[in-house]
Amino acid sequence: MLKHRIAYLLICLSLLSLPAFAEGFSVTDAKGKVHNLSDYKGKWVLVNFWATWCPPCLEEIPDLIALHDAHKGKDLEVIGIAMDYQSPKYVVEFADSMFVTYPIVLGNSKIAAQIGSIQGLPTTYLFNPEGKMVAHNVGALTRKAVESYIAAKNKK
Repeated sequence: MLKHRIAYLLICLSLLSLPAFAEGFSVTDAKGKVHNLSDYKGKWVLVNFWATWCPPCLEEIPDLIALHDAHKGKDLEVIGIAMDYQSPKYVVEFADSMFVTYPIVLGNSKIAAQIGSIQGLPTTYLFNPEGKMVAHNVGALTRKAVESYIAAKNKK
């Protein structure tokens, strides 16, 4: 419970340092599908930077899968961007072994620069249905924290 409150508080505090609007992004996932922020207008978009060697990243993957599966095709999309990897094949096999259902992008500094700075892994950015970056979090995130944040914003 305390962990969820801390994550929610971190998201809220991070709002103070965000730019007003994202420039938009275009990334291609490991299966060759292109994902543009503009393609998801009307939906929340969560972009998660992670690495296979990162314990907090691995801790949050089950919650990100559950979040993606619960909202896929409705009101929220999750995109994972793998950073600091030795081989694309390893990342794809690793994601498959973790039963990751959301798209995985093989990231690099150019891709990261489209979305935001990476101060540590995991780093997550949340865009509202209008494409505005509204929150970011450095550290592990939970499904409950994301859903609580979105529910609070949807009430306004």
